[in-house]
Amino acid sequence: MFPFSDEELKKPVEKSIQKIRPSLTLDGGDITILGIKNSKVYVRLEGACKNCSSSSNTLKYGIEKQLKEDIHPDLEVINIPYGKEENYPRF
Repeated sequence: MFPFSDEELKKPVEKSIQKIRPSLTLDGGDITILGIKNSKVYVRLEGACKNCSSSSNTLKYGIEKQLKEDIHPDLEVINIPYGKEENYPRF
């Protein structure tokens, strides 16, 4: 059982993402948090990150790793491509 509600995760996730954002913007990218549902954080990689061949590594070993360290090891990060957002939760 995950110890936090989706609503309780909102602020810690936003804070953790702020730690990662400078690295993304240095490479011409960014990240948007689309929502949280059942300990899954739905994001959209923006700018140069959305079409980058390393985006899956950035997602797994950068963003997800930071969230797991900062908040909880069972968090999962899922990238939602443009045009698919309507199927996922929003803040």
